[in-house]
Amino acid sequence: MTEELVIEILKEVFFTVFVILLPILGVSLVIGIIISIFQAATSIQEMTLTFVPKILITALAIIFLLPWIMDKMIAMTNKMFTMFITVIK
Repeated sequence: MTEELVIEILKEVFFTVFVILLPILGVSLVIGIIISIFQAATSIQEMTLTFVPKILITALAIIFLLPWIMDKMIAMTNKMFTMFITVIK
């Protein structure tokens, strides 16, 4: 196993993780901005108001995106196993 192969594998894995996490973090960011605007407009400074909706909506986004996430992860795993088999031979 050469350095180039290891770098390529790590690059692909990091890119896949980035692609998987981007929609979830984006949803959390948008909800956080909406809640911050709501708090600024109403002068409500309750700390739990920021965390509870973000946790709930992020959990719903994960549940909604789970089939897509699993598809990406399975494809990456199959690609890694295929690559390892060709490297071992």
